[in-house]
Amino acid sequence: MPFAPVLSALARHAAALVPSQCALCHAWPAQRLCAACRLQFAAPAARCGSCASPVAPGVDRCGACLREPPPLQGCVAAVEYGYPWAGVIGQFKFQADPGWSATLATLMRAAPGASDLLQQAELVLPVPLAPRRLRERGYNQALLLARALQVGSRLRSGLLLRLHDTDAQSGLGRAARLRNLRGAFALQPLAAGAVQGRRVLLVDDVMTTGATLHAAALALHAAGAAHVDALVMARTPSRYD
Repeated sequence: MPFAPVLSALARHAAALVPSQCALCHAWPAQRLCAACRLQFAAPAARCGSCASPVAPGVDRCGACLREPPPLQGCVAAVEYGYPWAGVIGQFKFQADPGWSATLATLMRAAPGASDLLQQAELVLPVPLAPRRLRERGYNQALLLARALQVGSRLRSGLLLRLHDTDAQSGLGRAARLRNLRGAFALQPLAAGAVQGRRVLLVDDVMTTGATLHAAALALHAAGAAHVDALVMARTPSRYD
């Protein structure tokens, strides 16, 4: 990342730590996201425990996951990917604004079921970026979120590897995304045994069709992981699946 954007990102991160205007409603004084906006835009919702798609209250698993259980044993999303979160995550990922990580991680921790996943996880792995995208962006947003979740030594950022760049996933359906990601993930060869028999939690910013998380989960299961869950900031509406 060029020097000027780094300074700009650091300034925004520092600003996020002190009271200012709420980024959504612009109320004074507030931190980056005020309590009223959290209540309005991040209210808990009933979601499938396997894929985090919206379900009716009292339903644990959606029909699709009952018919064909995914490689994720559990999945929690904090919010639906829509207004205002699509814009917020766009700033976080594409506009050199990593200062959002602490606020978004707070919402993730507060999501129903998230505390159980975090407590039970023996290893926490951020979904790695493709090498070219990491060079372009300068940071991996999933790693920043995982760090902000404060899981201590359970965070292993270099254990799951993304082996090669893939074509852009946007606009692709689930089947095309899965083909795009075939062979994309592997475990660091000298440390692959670390997941043997362990409970692993994957962390990412957005879950669209689930193809990326499922490909990562399959690589972890192939390496001997006993249980793989996922915690994400946002889940796209089910119509995109």
